[in-house]
Amino acid sequence: MLLRHTLAPAPAEARAKIMALKQISSNKCFNGFQKVFEHDSVELKCKMKFGIYLPPKAESGKCAVLYWLSGLTCTEQNFITKAGFHQAAAEHGLIIVAPDTSPRGCNIEGEDESWDFGTGAGFYVDATEEPWKTNYRTYSYIKDELPKLINANFPTDPERMSIFGHSMGGHGALILALKNPGKYKSVSAFAPICNPIQCPWGKKAFGGYLGSDLSKWEAYDATHLVKSYPDSHLDILIDQGKDDQFLSAGQLLPDNFIAACTEQKIPVVFRLQQGYDHSYFFIATFVNDHIRHHAKYLNA
Repeated sequence: MLLRHTLAPAPAEARAKIMALKQISSNKCFNGFQKVFEHDSVELKCKMKFGIYLPPKAESGKCAVLYWLSGLTCTEQNFITKAGFHQAAAEHGLIIVAPDTSPRGCNIEGEDESWDFGTGAGFYVDATEEPWKTNYRTYSYIKDELPKLINANFPTDPERMSIFGHSMGGHGALILALKNPGKYKSVSAFAPICNPIQCPWGKKAFGGYLGSDLSKWEAYDATHLVKSYPDSHLDILIDQGKDDQFLSAGQLLPDNFIAACTEQKIPVVFRLQQGYDHSYFFIATFVNDHIRHHAKYLNA
C-alpha cells in the first residue's frame, strides 16, 4: 500500500506547477546545487529566468529562502557567478533565489534604447503607463508570483523568507520589506538607490513607468516609505563603498534614508566601506556578512 501511495501520480495542479519550470543549468557547488530555471511569467507576460541555490540541507528538509535582487543591466547570472555566496549559503542552509531584473523580449518600442530604462532596468515597480504597464510589473512578480512558484516547486519554508539586493536591487529589497511589514524576516542592501524620487536614475525610471503623479513615485521610494513604517521590528543592514562613483554622482543618497530611519527609530546599520566601489568585487567582499545577518533571523 505504502509503495503504491508514494508512487501515485501528483494531482493535476501540482503537475502543472512542476511542468511550468524548465531547467536551464545545474552545477554542484559546496555540496549543493546552483540551478537556473525558465518559466512563463503571468505578471510579466514573457519568459523569465531565475537562479536558485539549493544547499545540501535542501535534500533532507525544508529551508528558509533569501531573495537577491540585482541592479541595472544585470540578469540572473551576475550574482550567481560573481558574488561568491555559495559556501555561506551552504553552511547556513539557506536557499537563495536570484531572479532577472526585468522583462525580456517584450518588443516594446524603446525598451533597448538606454541602459538605465527598459530592458535590464525594471526598477521593481508595477508600471502604470503605456506601453510599459502590461509587462513591467516586477514588484508584483517579486512579491507574489515568484515566491508562489518557488514554494510550489522547492523544499522551502514559506514562513521564513528574507530579501537583499544591490543598487537598483537594493532599492527593490528595501521597498519590498517596507511595503510589506512582517513578510520578510530581514532586509539588507549593497549601495541601494535609497531615495529614487530625488536622483536622476529614479526620476527617469519613475517618470517613464509611473507617469507624473508624484504620489505613485513615493509609493516606491524607501526614504518616503520608512516614514510611515508601522513599527521598529526591522533590522536593516546597508553596506556602501566610499569610492562608489554613483554615490558621489548623487544617485544613491543613503544619508536621506538614514536620517528618515533615525527619525522613525528604525534600526539600521550603515557601513561606509573605505576604498570600495559599486562593483561585484565590493559585493563579494561583504556578502558573507549579509548572509550571516539574514541567517540570524531566518534560522532563529
